[in-house]
Amino acid sequence: MSNATLAKFGDPETRLADYTHWRVLLRPAQPTLGSLILGAKSEARAFSALPGGAYAELGRATRDIETVLSDFVRYERINYLMLMMVDPHVHFHVIPRYQGKRDFLTLILADKGWPGPPDLASAVVLDGPQRAGLAEALRTRWDRLRAAE
Repeated sequence: MSNATLAKFGDPETRLADYTHWRVLLRPAQPTLGSLILGAKSEARAFSALPGGAYAELGRATRDIETVLSDFVRYERINYLMLMMVDPHVHFHVIPRYQGKRDFLTLILADKGWPGPPDLASAVVLDGPQRAGLAEALRTRWDRLRAAE
């Protein structure tokens, strides 16, 4: 099951992890390295309209996100932004925050909003090889996390 918001963010190509109620996607435009989308799989357009199980599972999904991103990008803070103005289905923009720059393959990304709010307008749109490489690196970490459970 998917919805139009998840599809807009590239599902299934950008999918990193799948849960019963949630899906984690690589954010195609990266304001900071490792930025993600945590999207509800339902058609809910209000946080309060999610099925009960989604709230319980949100804890597991966020723990996994924080474990994977801590290992990958060594963030100092993490922001979960629920911005449902353009894309109406329940989702969060997950932005790892750090001082300075982080690099991966051909990407070098500074957190241009640090230490204030994230600068979403400065996001770098990934090209095909960057998107594929970054997604594979993050999926590998998710696979290791699940294997350790």
